[in-house]
Amino acid sequence: MGKILKIVFVIIGTLIGAGFASGQEIYIFFYQYGMKGIFGIIISSILLGFVIYKVLSLCNKNKVTNYKSFLQVFIKHEKQLEIFNTMMNIFILITFYIMIAGFGAYFEQQFGIYSFIGSVILAIICYFIFLNNVLGLIKVSQYVVPLLIASLFIIGVFVIDVKNILEISRYVTENTSWKWILDSILYGSYNTILLIPVLIALRNLVKNKKQLWMISGVTTFFIIILSFIVFFMLTKVDVNIQNLEMPAVYVASKISPIFKYIYGFIILSSIVTTSISLGTSFLENVVYDKKKYKQYAIILCVSSVLISYMGFSNLVNLLYPIFGYIGLIQIIMIC
Repeated sequence: MGKILKIVFVIIGTLIGAGFASGQEIYIFFYQYGMKGIFGIIISSILLGFVIYKVLSLCNKNKVTNYKSFLQVFIKHEKQLEIFNTMMNIFILITFYIMIAGFGAYFEQQFGIYSFIGSVILAIICYFIFLNNVLGLIKVSQYVVPLLIASLFIIGVFVIDVKNILEISRYVTENTSWKWILDSILYGSYNTILLIPVLIALRNLVKNKKQLWMISGVTTFFIIILSFIVFFMLTKVDVNIQNLEMPAVYVASKISPIFKYIYGFIILSSIVTTSISLGTSFLENVVYDKKKYKQYAIILCVSSVLISYMGFSNLVNLLYPIFGYIGLIQIIMIC
């Protein structure tokens, strides 16, 4: 069971990044649809659980060694393979940039510290962990993610109340029709782009189908519960939520100074674990000459600081829905 949880923590650490913990992702894809958004969370989480099971299964069956060899299972034409592989790497790279921007945005919103400084701090942390490759990712996740989950549960116990749940219907947006279903699928699909390279890196730790089912099931359960907590936290926002870079942080700060610091840990740790997962995945995918690994890691971290000037919420709103459609193509191939 210990090995199962270790893998689950790496997966959750990858999924729960700045967008999730800040409340931005939950607001964009689920919260604006009210009760429908709750069902949307369940749909997207089950979709992610299915992809986790299927990817690990395909890796074992086809002796997959990296992301490109994973794509070769579905794409036989070399030119198409290169195009799709490049697109996926670009998405992973951009999402890494979003995590760096999110780290800086937190420092600026909570402490008034120039966001550039926070971005530089995380870029430096990532660089040193990248030097340990996948082992660095696993070590960080197995210690940080359990604390992250426990902290989010504590916040949920004190912040969420029955009244908010019963009155959730007042948050429903008019004329949403079927779009809530599409956004649920898009949320799951763009997360698969982040997740698949990490699952490929973990492939050797999974030995049989029982472990596959346990990993996918436990991960799905945790994602649903944690998403619900953030979702119901947003009902506590008493200002225009669209004006907040990190609405969940705002809620925690309003409740109690203690919650402010607890949620600060949640935000920062979730950003760090996801950043490490994305950066490690990107480097493993693009660096074939290990002698150049260190050089690529430096370029990756320096460029992330420069891109962070675009702003966290702007990057999330613009790029995540677009890449959701690309992830959907990948899910169809996996099915």
